[in-house]
Amino acid sequence: MRNAAFLAAAAILLSAPTLAMAQSAAPVPPAVLARSVDIPFEEFTLDNGLRVVVHTDRKAPVVAVAAWYNVGAKDEPEGQTGYAHLFEHIGLFNPTENVPGGLMEPLRAMGATDWNGTTWFDRTNFFQTVPTSALDQALYMESDRMGHLLGALTQERLDNQRGVVQNEKRQGDNQPYGLVYYSLLETLFPAGHPYRHSTIGSMADLDAASLEDLRQWHRDNYGPNNAVLVLAGDIDVATARRKVEQYFGHIPRGAVNEPAQADIPTLPARIDTVMHDRVPNTRLYRTWVVPGLLDAAAADLGVAAAVLGGLASSRLDNALVRGDETATSVTTGYQAFHRLGMFQVTVDVKPGQDADAVSRRLDELIADFVASGPTEDEIARTVVSSLSGRIQTLEPVGGFGGKAVALAEGELYADDPGFYRRQLAALGAATPASVRAAMDRWLTRPVLATRVEPGEREAYAEAADDRPPPEPAAALTVVPREPMPAVGAMKPLDFPDVERTTLSNGIEVIYARSTTVPVTRMAVEFDAGVAADPADAPGTQRLMLDLLTEGTESRTTVELAEQQERLGATINAFATTDRTGVGMSTVSANLEPSLDLLSDVIRNPAFRAEDLERRRNQQLAGIAQELSSPGGIGGRALPVVLYGPDHPYGRPVSGLGVTAAVQGLDRDDLTGFHEAWIRPDNAKIFIVSDRPLAELAPMLDARFGAWAAPAAPRGTKAFDAAIPAPTPRIVLIDRPQSPQSLILGGLVLPVTGRDDVVTLNAANEVIGGGFLSRINQDIRETRGWSYGLGGAVNLREHQTPYLVQAPVQANRTGESIAVLIDQYRAFLSERGVTAFERDRVVKGNIGQLPGSFESSANVLNALRTNDLYGRPDNYWETLAPRYEAMTAEAMDAEARRVLGSAGFVWVVVGDAATVRPQLEALGLPLEVRAAQ
Repeated sequence: MRNAAFLAAAAILLSAPTLAMAQSAAPVPPAVLARSVDIPFEEFTLDNGLRVVVHTDRKAPVVAVAAWYNVGAKDEPEGQTGYAHLFEHIGLFNPTENVPGGLMEPLRAMGATDWNGTTWFDRTNFFQTVPTSALDQALYMESDRMGHLLGALTQERLDNQRGVVQNEKRQGDNQPYGLVYYSLLETLFPAGHPYRHSTIGSMADLDAASLEDLRQWHRDNYGPNNAVLVLAGDIDVATARRKVEQYFGHIPRGAVNEPAQADIPTLPARIDTVMHDRVPNTRLYRTWVVPGLLDAAAADLGVAAAVLGGLASSRLDNALVRGDETATSVTTGYQAFHRLGMFQVTVDVKPGQDADAVSRRLDELIADFVASGPTEDEIARTVVSSLSGRIQTLEPVGGFGGKAVALAEGELYADDPGFYRRQLAALGAATPASVRAAMDRWLTRPVLATRVEPGEREAYAEAADDRPPPEPAAALTVVPREPMPAVGAMKPLDFPDVERTTLSNGIEVIYARSTTVPVTRMAVEFDAGVAADPADAPGTQRLMLDLLTEGTESRTTVELAEQQERLGATINAFATTDRTGVGMSTVSANLEPSLDLLSDVIRNPAFRAEDLERRRNQQLAGIAQELSSPGGIGGRALPVVLYGPDHPYGRPVSGLGVTAAVQGLDRDDLTGFHEAWIRPDNAKIFIVSDRPLAELAPMLDARFGAWAAPAAPRGTKAFDAAIPAPTPRIVLIDRPQSPQSLILGGLVLPVTGRDDVVTLNAANEVIGGGFLSRINQDIRETRGWSYGLGGAVNLREHQTPYLVQAPVQANRTGESIAVLIDQYRAFLSERGVTAFERDRVVKGNIGQLPGSFESSANVLNALRTNDLYGRPDNYWETLAPRYEAMTAEAMDAEARRVLGSAGFVWVVVGDAATVRPQLEALGLPLEVRAAQ
């Protein structure tokens, strides 16, 4: 029986939620949630073919500008793989004919947020959310990128971005299991199929890309008639029409581009492949090529993926992870592309288990599910979970998943900005029979079964060391256009008013209201964090937190997961360095029953023996995985190097701990930690909701107000352990077969998170913070040795570190450290902040304030950090005048006072055979150690 109620027209505007608060524990029906998903829009088309979609949302003085081009990796001919992505980099990071300094400088100076560009199989897009007063300038730049780019593209700029893209490829390839995707595509798709190659492309094709090749790529694909422009936010359609015509109307039509067609191939028979990687456990993959997002089966395949291995209560989780415990994790996903999709199951085999037996069991479980299909309840939980996630994703106007994205995808692929409505209707219409029919049609075909086993990696295809000199390209005629408009007066930030109340037992509640979407987000935080983990048993807190969400005294793991899914709620336990918390997000209509779950999780954990053993094994597997990845290895080493093993901050921020300690933990250790730290006299509640505090306070008091502290003493943290003297040196951790090295630099600063670091952070933006920082511009943009790097003041409540992170190609490791040392030395001496850099930083930080708190998640985070660092409630509203008064001299003085000579300790994770000679040449003390 189809869920007819769900198919009701979606008529309630996201910016004006009207959902009634649930008065009982019964979840609100999906039909009610469905009516909260609506994005009103208007559209028009210019004479040159540019399609424009406009959505008005006045919640903040910002506008999302998103330009989507109907070209992606599937449209690349043989020998030109990676061109779409390479050109995205050229368009994003290089000058245009009328913005010779590039778009990044003015975007930062205007205070743009959420700005980036992406490429995938089917599209290339550029996006930014800008202050309303900067919209003219943003549209000028976006139109210059579309119609006035080629005259500014030089061989040198092409070579630089080629190097950056090749390092982006190395960075992905360098991760555990990082080479699998290439093998999957090449096996699933026949030669010549548009989806057979990855978006990043091959090193050889990137090497061969010429300047004229890239010019022609732009001419063929980036005309206005092959694009969709979405404006979402503080704008109306009349204003949009006038401005878009002004800035884009003169651009002539481009070549007629018909995106590549692609059939859905079927393997002639099952294919089993085996790969090897330096990983701690075997991973199993099952992959099918299936229909794409425009097909009638798309919603049913999405539901099938969720029920099989996507939900927390999924079939595979219950059978392999919680059931026979032969796997430590499972995932199932359906990726819907324009012409087709991919349905994939992934299983991490538990170390010590028979991978062959797990593989056979996996095939049996999939076959049984395909034959039997999901239940009505499983579909209902999937629908509600999906709707809740969609509502929360649509809160921002732009970014990677906001309202502009939904409208652009619909227009680009389906010629309908409202296509999301059809997708939601199809989701609500799914039944056990329809899902079973879709699986029977598509998942009974031969599968690609891939296994990755621990071992030495297969050979890696590197870029050429000696590309031949490029053929000279003819110069292009550049016709200047009118000057770029200036940015108008900025509206000041109006941060939501902060309210407070106290529960019956003294727990403080800190609240702000956000009415953009009918969602409530909250965090119950405790003064603990990774810093509270026992020094003699690191990993205790992580295991305790994992078990909080594994079941309560009255709810099993599966019951807890299923109830969250029915409510559209998500409850997660987490720890930062200084705080431990349990967070919740839920559609506000289901707030009361969601609070019942949250209270039960925090106050009544069961710590069942079977759950403890399962989560212990998963944590041990997590430690092993961490020790196989560059970031995990470096992240485990650097805190100990900086703070020493006895300091509360001398622990990996992941909190996973060490194998021997986790193996020895028992239930008493976990209940003891819970009693010492997870208690009402150590708690605060932070909440952001569309519901007023007067409604929320009684609900909170009913669930937490009678919670009494245990008799055991409250936990304490000691920060008096001596920190090692800062001695510049290098610690090299050998990771063979790494095409890229991860460089981490660290220095403990003479400041805490409760000190005033506004000027310090502003100064750091010049040298290390963001795309325009000196170190990123030098090593990434000028030399092309990295995909991206940066340095930042990583605030802690107590002794705060400065951290540099720089993944670089292996053969440039030593040179990169030398460049970093020289850049910081010069910045802290003769080459301080320039007047231009000061203006960019000041204007950018002021301009971005109104757009920084567009989402309730950002507001919640601001409440939490204000409390952690002792800031006033109006802290963010005080920053603009402080920035305006800031001078370059003050920025220099503060950087020099705090950073001193920047005598970093360097931790390098890379292939010692390649890297060690480079590091020895630097003349710093060098220690080589194994990952631990």
